[in-house]
Amino acid sequence: MSKRVLIVGGGTAGWITAAYMARMLAADTSGGVSITLVESDEIGILGVGEGTFPIIRKTMSRIGLDESELIREADATFKQGIRFNHWKKNPADHPHDTYFHPFQVCSQHTDMDLLPYWLLGVAGDVPWAEACTVQERVVDAKLAPKLITHPNYNAPLNYAYHFDAGKLAEVVRRRAMAMGVKRLIDTIDAVTLDEHGAIASVQGRAHGELTADLYIDCTGFRARLIGETLGSEFTSYKNQLFCNRAVAMQVPYDQPNAPIPSCTYATAQAAGWTWDIGLHDRRGIGYVYSSDHCSDEAALENLKRYIGPAANALTHRQLKFEAGFRKIQWYKNCVGIGLSVGFIEPLEATGISFAEVAALMLCNLFPWSGDTERSARQFNEAMTKRFEHVIDFIKLHYFLSQRTDTDFWRDNRAPASASDYLQGKLEQWRHRPPSFLDVDASHDIFDENSWQYILYGMDFKTDITARAGALRFYEDAKQEFEKIRQQSKNAMTAVPTHRDLINDVVVHGFRKASGGQR
Repeated sequence: MSKRVLIVGGGTAGWITAAYMARMLAADTSGGVSITLVESDEIGILGVGEGTFPIIRKTMSRIGLDESELIREADATFKQGIRFNHWKKNPADHPHDTYFHPFQVCSQHTDMDLLPYWLLGVAGDVPWAEACTVQERVVDAKLAPKLITHPNYNAPLNYAYHFDAGKLAEVVRRRAMAMGVKRLIDTIDAVTLDEHGAIASVQGRAHGELTADLYIDCTGFRARLIGETLGSEFTSYKNQLFCNRAVAMQVPYDQPNAPIPSCTYATAQAAGWTWDIGLHDRRGIGYVYSSDHCSDEAALENLKRYIGPAANALTHRQLKFEAGFRKIQWYKNCVGIGLSVGFIEPLEATGISFAEVAALMLCNLFPWSGDTERSARQFNEAMTKRFEHVIDFIKLHYFLSQRTDTDFWRDNRAPASASDYLQGKLEQWRHRPPSFLDVDASHDIFDENSWQYILYGMDFKTDITARAGALRFYEDAKQEFEKIRQQSKNAMTAVPTHRDLINDVVVHGFRKASGGQR
């Protein structure tokens, strides 16, 4: 095949895909692929601020984007996890209900599995995330995960980013074009199929007929190619995940040098939850809710109450979606990536992660010989499993809630709202904690650590008293938990505040330990 790729649609998914393919498939060489991205200047990006998962660092590093530039140009800040408020119990009775999902895995200084000992009370009455990592205390103090002298994309604490979605797309676009991606500003008015049902061409309003060997649909919820034209069916999971709306605002800080949280705040509400993330000069705040349990007007009022008086002077943006995905994401010579093939909800920031993984898989399965069928089959099977497993993981947050104060929470607790797979796993985990056996590295975004943080953050009970006598290292475990407590104290003075590090990077960039500019 002549290796011509046409990406229809820009935004975060389109430009990450373009940059990743350009880097991995040598778009800037005569033997590589030819990549063109066509995007309309009539279609905007929500741009209220987005979160990511730690794999974003590998993606940004692989496409050759300097971390200082990312932070400076995309208003990026560090995200070390998610603080969940009011998810477990009725807030009227438990106003301080909270738990943390850190990105850091359990203490890496020992080969010992500390979780069984924590379950048996060796760490005392301390939440699992606090007992096994230093990250919770660092985040609660609004500290950074690294120093100005740490290398690009590396740090002692695991992290991802918050950023302005529109600005990120611009930064990645510049990098993609520097690697040979051609950009066209145009609106696609029509799509033509050949006699075999594959895409033959797309018709641009300004550039006329555009052809390629492989077409990538990054047109968002419209799914102009994979859905509207090729008819790939959307499978809804709204019977498991009820949230289908979001209303969002951009909120300036009260003070220019206000502390920047280094986590996402996810606060449960009567019919959903609010996200609250900190960028350089503002917060991105939104209410994700179920329209079956809350009107749009009530949702907006809820968001305004959360923000406070400042909300009265702000404009809001509305987003409608449905939890689900297309099980056929690669059909003949068309691959859907991003919102065109599915969306869950932004609770654990999986949207961009799906696009990243899809781009990675596409590069590895790229049909150099022209035979798309086998690559498409493997791609579709893997992405289907990935979506299904993420849906179960997101549902876990709701299903384990003890809240009964509204219909939304009562409906989420109903057994019929969770998959048989998830309910089966929970039955297993009543007598053994999640382990590597419960995740598939090929298909799962979230490993056993994440499942453990949510389970035990939500007060799930795993009874392992039957094996207590077989555990031999109680004293070693006790010492390790004490060591982690001490490391947490040390970390409080070892890293700068999040705001100070961001300000330093914006002005000076990351520097070598010797003090020289990198």
